[in-house]
Amino acid sequence: VQLQASGGGLVQAGGSLRLSCAASGRTLNNYVMGWFRQAPGKEREFVAYLRWSGGQVYYDDPVAGRFTISRDNAKNMMYLQMNNLKPEDTAVYYCAASSSGRSIVPDSYGYWGQGTQVTVSS
Repeated sequence: VQLQASGGGLVQAGGSLRLSCAASGRTLNNYVMGWFRQAPGKEREFVAYLRWSGGQVYYDDPVAGRFTISRDNAKNMMYLQMNNLKPEDTAVYYCAASSSGRSIVPDSYGYWGQGTQVTVSS
């Protein structure tokens, strides 16, 4: 699976961004697709995941209620709508694909996009 993330940028606190992840190479029906982020000096952390088959979603607590993960089956695209952004959301955001079923652990994701920078100013 090849993944390419895009849509990052600079936004003021309270603003919104939508990240996109384009997937290619194989069908995603057996995969969990996730978003992770990594701030400078910090470990990569889980943000949200979506089970491609069935559409189950799960969010980490800091983003629940503000972020929405979604997909477009026809386009093999995944999205992360981020609303009410906060300075602590500043990070490089990565999309990833996992076939292992363990959905919040970075090591369980075998395929990663290149990352897109999100910067939220106060």
